[in-house]
Amino acid sequence: MSKNVKEKRVKAVPAWLGILVFLLAFGAGMASKVAIKPAWAKAYSVQWSDALGTLKTDLPYGEGEANKFDLYLPKDGGRESYGLVVYLHAGGFTTGDKAEDREMLSWLCSKGYVAAGINYTLRDEAHPEASVLSQSNEIQAAMPCVVAAAEEAGCPIEKMAVAGGSAGHALAMLYAYRDGRSAPAPVVFTFGAVGPSSFYQEDWGVFGLDQSDEACAELFSVMAGVEITAEEVADGSYLEKVKPIAANQWVKENPVPTVAAYGTHDRVQPFLASLRLKAALEEHHVDHKYFELPHSGHALQNDDALSRQWMEAIAEYLDKYMPVNDVPGYGD
Repeated sequence: MSKNVKEKRVKAVPAWLGILVFLLAFGAGMASKVAIKPAWAKAYSVQWSDALGTLKTDLPYGEGEANKFDLYLPKDGGRESYGLVVYLHAGGFTTGDKAEDREMLSWLCSKGYVAAGINYTLRDEAHPEASVLSQSNEIQAAMPCVVAAAEEAGCPIEKMAVAGGSAGHALAMLYAYRDGRSAPAPVVFTFGAVGPSSFYQEDWGVFGLDQSDEACAELFSVMAGVEITAEEVADGSYLEKVKPIAANQWVKENPVPTVAAYGTHDRVQPFLASLRLKAALEEHHVDHKYFELPHSGHALQNDDALSRQWMEAIAEYLDKYMPVNDVPGYGD
């Protein structure tokens, strides 16, 4: 490639602009999740009440201000063991809170599961060093504390599932595939939607990263928490540096059953990147259901029938891999 052509590619998308557009797009994508839900969605969304059990909030798992989790304990006590479902919040790695998923977590608790929402240190003005890697490490550190707190409350954990939306989905997949073998309880299922799972320059063209090695290096450096140079992007060696945050690269390490959904018009988490996850699940013969919503973007807003099938598949896999048995009123 000539020097002039290379200079044109570098100038096409300034590095700082690529990062800014990505962060703003992630925030806008999450804000676009509409409050109006179809009638069928009410079956998967429950308002918390003490009739469901006990809710313990802001339990600590580390020294950081954000290192807190909420624990939802089902009302029935005295079972020999329980399934745990951890659901990680969305927000583009820069915003969000575990409390935003209370209806989802309450639904899981209503089915008889111990449920937990975990906060993690967000990348913001106060924490410019935070990255997808550091956040995933915090989630890994939190899991033994969540399991211990459940057992202390009289709910010994036999199996667990980990899930989330968008950024939370990315972190959930990393824990399931990358860290699952060292989990304090066997990870038997992971689910979620629209989480970034791979970082190939050519897949991130919606942010112009395919036009600028510098922009790609800057953005992936921010996300991976390590320095990546334009030269490493150009020669392909950057892929080893983003591997710790690329869930598709870890599927073979712990091929956990998976249910995932992506919008083909997603301009926040590039749809092309999600196809790498699909290929990895197929290559390693993972029991999975992968939903492509052909009219939707990041909010999965325009394919109601497929969204319903995705949620039905989540409930099906929960019952298959982590059934709640012999408890009247649960698992219905």
